[in-house]
Amino acid sequence: MAPFLAQSSKLEETQLVLYFQDNVSAGPNATSLPVAGIAGKLWTFTQFGTVYVTDDPLTAGPEPNSASIGRAQGITVAAALNGRNALVLVSPVFTNQEYNGSTLELQGNSKQFEQVREVAVVSGTGKFRFAIRYV
Repeated sequence: MAPFLAQSSKLEETQLVLYFQDNVSAGPNATSLPVAGIAGKLWTFTQFGTVYVTDDPLTAGPEPNSASIGRAQGITVAAALNGRNALVLVSPVFTNQEYNGSTLELQGNSKQFEQVREVAVVSGTGKFRFAIRYV
C-alpha cells in the first residue's frame, strides 16, 4: 500500500503495508460475492454492471494466516463495457491495537488487470481523519 497523509493537529505521513485477503467463491468462506448484475448475463468481475459486496480480512502479511489488522468492507462494480475497470468503494476498518476503530475511505477506478494500480484515499476516521493520497 502506498503512503498517504493523515491529519490531526499536525500533518504527518503514515506508511502502511496491508493485504486484502479476497476470497471470491460460492463456498462458505467467500468474502466477496456478486449481488446484482444484468439479467441473463454471467455475474463476473469483468461483466459490465456486476456488483460485488466485500468483507475481506486485512492482514499484515501476504499469507491468509498472517496477523489480522482489520476488515475491508465495501462494494466493487464492473464499470467498463470491456470489463477492464471497476469502480471501488471500500472502507478498511482497522481492529489492530495501533489503529483500532480507525478507517480509511477508498474510492475510484481500479484497472483490474494492471500489475500496478492506484485508488484514491478520499478520507478517513479516527487516526486517519482527513487522510488523502492513494493506495
